[in-house]
Amino acid sequence: MSRALMMHPKDNVATVLEDIAPEQNLEIEGNEETSTITATEAIPFGHKIALRKIRSNAKVLKYGEVIGTATKEIPVGSHVHVHNIKSTRG
Repeated sequence: MSRALMMHPKDNVATVLEDIAPEQNLEIEGNEETSTITATEAIPFGHKIALRKIRSNAKVLKYGEVIGTATKEIPVGSHVHVHNIKSTRG
């Protein structure tokens, strides 16, 4: 099974560890329990997948820190990148 890495328990995104196809199942590593998620679209290696629904204007969390703000609602399993978040980092 393909894998994604969640860096911190507060995170609402995980980093995919290989190119992901739509409808592909991924095992989420890095949390205390193993969980799975299904990608809703293609996600390139090293990009982020939404672990839960992220509302428009909500904070996007990676490493337990805010890395950006959602510019629109992001469904579970969706590709999270510059097309749907804006950076809040310097």
